[in-house]
Amino acid sequence: MKTLKLSLFAVAGALLLSFSANAQQATTKKAAKATPPKTEAKTLTRSAPAATTEAPKNMTPSGITWNEDSHTFGDIEKGKPVSHEFTFKNTTKQTVLVTGVKAQCGCTATNYTKTPIKPGETGIVTATFNAANPGSFSKTVTVTTNDSDVNKILTIKGKVIAPEGEAAPAPAVQH
Repeated sequence: MKTLKLSLFAVAGALLLSFSANAQQATTKKAAKATPPKTEAKTLTRSAPAATTEAPKNMTPSGITWNEDSHTFGDIEKGKPVSHEFTFKNTTKQTVLVTGVKAQCGCTATNYTKTPIKPGETGIVTATFNAANPGSFSKTVTVTTNDSDVNKILTIKGKVIAPEGEAAPAPAVQH
């Protein structure tokens, strides 16, 4: 009887070990299916993004040629807005359209050529600065076109001076 008990106990232990090993293998297989295998990075560049409905970005600069991208007004009188026209030429083989012009802040107004610009034709972006506060300034205007996703940044600079007879603002006094 004692031998029979030991035999049953041994068989039960063997079955328990067998079930435990099978369960562990099944768990490992499920985890392997859930986690994709790791691959080594061969280059430092990003891999191509997954396919989306969005069109690929055109990160080459615009094909239009600007006469200048910065203008310095010098000293200007407070309260008198000043304007500058930035001109450009369409040096591409396609018609270009300025799709947007955005000033850095509300102190600068913009205007631009809104009609399509054919190859060889010129267009204009006008920046008008409202000289309301004395001091130096540097403002940007961002131009967006249909031929590139890279924006063009135009800059206007200068110094606003108070007119003769106007007192300079008093320095702040701390109490």
